[in-house]
Amino acid sequence: MRLVNSIIAAAACMACLAAVAQTKEQFIPVLSYRTGAFAPNGAPWANGYVDYFKLVNARGGINGVKISFEECETGYDTARSVECYERLKSKGASFVQPLSTGATFAITEKAPVDKIPVVTIGYGRSESADGTVFKWNFPIAGTYWVAADAILQAIAKKEGGLDKLKGKKLALVYHDSPYGKEPIPLLQERAKLHGFDLQLLPVTSPGVEQKATWLQIRQNRPDYVLLWGWGVMNSTALKEAQATGYAREKMYGVWWAGAEPDVKDVGDGAKGYNAVTMQHGAEPQSKVVKDVLAMVHEKGQGTGPRNEVGQVLYMRGAMSAMLGVEGIRAAQERFGKGKVMTGEQVRWGLENLNLTQAKLDTLGFAGVMRPISTSCTDHMGASWARIHTWDGTKWNFTSDWLQGDEQVIKPLVRSTAAKYAAEKKLSARPPEDCQS
Repeated sequence: MRLVNSIIAAAACMACLAAVAQTKEQFIPVLSYRTGAFAPNGAPWANGYVDYFKLVNARGGINGVKISFEECETGYDTARSVECYERLKSKGASFVQPLSTGATFAITEKAPVDKIPVVTIGYGRSESADGTVFKWNFPIAGTYWVAADAILQAIAKKEGGLDKLKGKKLALVYHDSPYGKEPIPLLQERAKLHGFDLQLLPVTSPGVEQKATWLQIRQNRPDYVLLWGWGVMNSTALKEAQATGYAREKMYGVWWAGAEPDVKDVGDGAKGYNAVTMQHGAEPQSKVVKDVLAMVHEKGQGTGPRNEVGQVLYMRGAMSAMLGVEGIRAAQERFGKGKVMTGEQVRWGLENLNLTQAKLDTLGFAGVMRPISTSCTDHMGASWARIHTWDGTKWNFTSDWLQGDEQVIKPLVRSTAAKYAAEKKLSARPPEDCQS
């Protein structure tokens, strides 16, 4: 009997230890899409995202706290994304990255109640950079208004100045969804300022049928085409441009239309095509890539193909994971190193990021990106971008660093955020909330 009791006690003790070990893990839901029309682009992002979590664990965790995660397949569908969010949030979600602007719109309504930060690296609501209205949203490192502004700056430089845009014709070929419509307010504002004509050409998802769109382009002969696509829509646009004889040198894509899957099937036919990058490009020689290969892939724990590590979308996923992890690390600095952080504590951390160049270098992102510093009022933290161009076999940077023009972007952010607050009957955060 004593032996039986000892066994039961030991088992109970093991269960307690397992429970403690489980609570020592920081849970992060992974909303991904590895199936459907957008899988060729969604999968490499998810691979980079998950591999970075594995790298953090291989490095010892976040001050000793290991990361646990679970993937949920969304198929880039808003309803399924919300279902994934609802299912995984109860596991103690540190933050959520919806990887879809439509899903971001939906989950934004839930975040203040659930107290889970919504992190949108390079997508989502552009006006959510205003932390006084969007307390739980974090479009860190760049919004679509920054992307559009950087593209216009690059075009203006090619033309000899912003004043040279007067009388020019620009066409926006965009995914007919909340994502594709995001740059329109910024482009319309810039059109009024500089006197260029803006033509809006929506493309029905997934974007495989664009012949009518490119017939309009052939008829109207715009000076430049801006491509706001995703997945198969991007390669289809480049093939149609080739077929109609539109110069790829005059095409500029958003950073979700400027990766290897977008051009690899077009090859030389995409040569000269430009896209804005969200700080990074393809970074195969970066330290973070070398660490992932050595500490994750060499151990047989890589998530996707080895030759994809360091490509554009893989790096986007890794960078997105890093920014979320650093939000947790910043929270630990205030609420306790070595502890699992709540969503509310992580929100504070994301709002108080101070990623100096020295910190980025230590994390393996030397030469990949510039410093980022967020605040209560600024949930974006940086507005830098570059242009890279496809040479037929690889992407090459073809511009200096470009910074979004705050004189144009900030008033647009404030007015749009204020409109959102009025519609939702929200009050701006009081000053004392920013000091807590």
